[in-house]
Amino acid sequence: MENLNRKTVAILATNGFEESELREPKKALENAGAEVHVVSLKSGEIKSWADGNWGKSYKVDKTLDEVSQADYNALMLPGGVINPDLLRNDENAVKFVKSFFENHKPVAAICHAPWLLAEAGVLEGRNVTSYSSIKTDIINAGANWSDEEVVVDAGLVTSRNPKDLPAFNAKLVEEVYEEKHEEQMA
Repeated sequence: MENLNRKTVAILATNGFEESELREPKKALENAGAEVHVVSLKSGEIKSWADGNWGKSYKVDKTLDEVSQADYNALMLPGGVINPDLLRNDENAVKFVKSFFENHKPVAAICHAPWLLAEAGVLEGRNVTSYSSIKTDIINAGANWSDEEVVVDAGLVTSRNPKDLPAFNAKLVEEVYEEKHEEQMA
């Protein structure tokens, strides 16, 4: 098991994130020793989506205007339909995502979260997967899409849905441990 002591990871999310896609990666990172911050648009709490309805609320540790990629070793993006759709319409959220690529840091995105990567313009020529319903959006953003449990491309980790979380979490922890990837570019 990789030791992520002294590593800090941002999970960027807002209302409507798929609960398991925030809870499980956060737990995997913390179990490996990382400090994890839930970063959002506003302070307070954000509400999850679980089993087709609103789920539990989660505490926001930091707001986007309080942080920069320089504060973190990596970025994790949970899916859900509502969450990435709201975030991709926020200029600061998109800039925050892009800044991790510009600084060659690991980024992990699951389910519908690659929508944010498309909005940030960082998918050209990259090998990725996503929830199948956004496949065309991801291909149109220039990515090479494949239907696999987890795809890793030079520090970019993507998965399709909550069933892929065990493989996604393992690769997420591994990429955070490996740190910067020069091939990780905006």
